Amino acid sequence: MNLDCFDRISIKNLEVFAHHGVFPEENKLGQKFLVSAVLYTDTRRAGISDDLTQSIHYGIVSQQITDFLQNHTYQLIETAAEQLARELLLCTERLQAVTIELKKPWAPVGLPLETVSVTITRGWHTAFLGLGSNMGDKQAYLDNAVKALAKTPGCDVLRVSDYLCTKPYGGVEQDDFLNACLSLRTLLSPHELLERLHEIEQDAKRERLIHWGPRTLDLDILLYDDLIMDSEDLIIPHVEMHLREFVLKPLSQIAPWKRHPILGQTVSQLLQNLG
Repeated sequence: MNLDCFDRISIKNLEVFAHHGVFPEENKLGQKFLVSAVLYTDTRRAGISDDLTQSIHYGIVSQQITDFLQNHTYQLIETAAEQLARELLLCTERLQAVTIELKKPWAPVGLPLETVSVTITRGWHTAFLGLGSNMGDKQAYLDNAVKALAKTPGCDVLRVSDYLCTKPYGGVEQDDFLNACLSLRTLLSPHELLERLHEIEQDAKRERLIHWGPRTLDLDILLYDDLIMDSEDLIIPHVEMHLREFVLKPLSQIAPWKRHPILGQTVSQLLQNLG
């Protein structure tokens, strides 16, 4: 998510009387909060047409912020900001990302401070996933995985490739695979998405007994925006995606233009390189 490619609509220091805080009296009596928001979107069409429906109505968003903070109670302003950002992203058309600053004036810490605040930026991401199965009803396993992702809060399945029958990879004797790729619009972080994929695999009774062995369902994060990350349990881009025809062939159906953030080549070019 590159915020530099978006335009910005700003709301500064909206006053909201709400009931957030660690102490019971804060939840009961309430206090004033100040909310600032930066809305990341594309204002080009609205700017040319002078049509508000082509932009984001900051008055409506201001009312959404007010209603949400007044209708919910959280102990932490971190939680209030997180849930507010999520609500705006789920409910506001054309909103690609949002920066929320939630200020708590005169926080009860027993010291002479003016305000305490938390600032977060959250937004939609595009991930590309690989799917595979070579046990049981392979098509049903892939179908159910796509449905589970589509029902996951904060996830929208954008495109799904054809299901392709492929030979097993890795030298283990086993049945042929059914493979596919899909594109996903998501609010989940990479590790949150990985956890969700593991849950879906577990629901399909996936067992990790043999490396590159047979499996009811295999779900992999191939790409996540243009992110490059290398952690103990997650590497993005997928470390061997550029070597696997059963990944590149279905991926080229839905995103031939997508460029590998390390190798600098498109999916179509990577597939051609395999010969």
